[in-house]
Amino acid sequence: MNNKYLTIYNEISKQIEQQMYEPGSLLPSENELKDRYDTSRETIRKALNLLSQNGFIQKIRGKGSVVIDRSKFDFPVSGLVSFKELAQKMDGKAKTIVNELSLEKPEDYIRKQLNVSEKDKVWKIIRTREIGGDKIILDKDFLVQQFVPTITKEICEDSIYNYIENELNLSISFAKKEIVVEEPSEEDRELLDLEGFHNIVIIKNYVYLDDASLFQYTESRHRPDKFRFVDFARRNV
Repeated sequence: MNNKYLTIYNEISKQIEQQMYEPGSLLPSENELKDRYDTSRETIRKALNLLSQNGFIQKIRGKGSVVIDRSKFDFPVSGLVSFKELAQKMDGKAKTIVNELSLEKPEDYIRKQLNVSEKDKVWKIIRTREIGGDKIILDKDFLVQQFVPTITKEICEDSIYNYIENELNLSISFAKKEIVVEEPSEEDRELLDLEGFHNIVIIKNYVYLDDASLFQYTESRHRPDKFRFVDFARRNV
């Protein structure tokens, strides 16, 4: 049984972990690796496929095997944490770009998510989150104007939750969350640095005030290589 591909996989994965290959750099081509390890192209491809499956590289057509940044940010699945609160743990690496801020009558899909009527107006806020120079989160927030009468670009660049809780004196209580994996939309490709990734992780949030009023629907769209989605569970018996 030929296990040479495992030896090649172990050697290259160790080199990546030791940063002999920098994140974002290209591995040598299949031909170069074939010559280096004195083996067949099939063996090299098996090693590269295993590296891809285990999150060491991203194979991009026409470019080659790109080394993935193995450092990930922990994103809490449960709990209500603003991006600003997360960013404070990132040593100033984070930046928010407001792509759109508008007050509009919501389209049917958003109206159904927020359970509002055709007469209600909703704030539409689209923000790109940049971490370490890469645009890796696209947040699409929809806030019912009945609860948030006014909002500014400056507030959106800072913290919407801080404004809602400390300026509007509303109490944010709980959220229902749904996590899905989808192909990127044209908007995702335009506003995020996807670098050949074919999927994005979407966390859909339905956020409620303490009187159980649904005031916000959010789609937080993440590039998949940068985050661990974490939770803590306790079994009650």
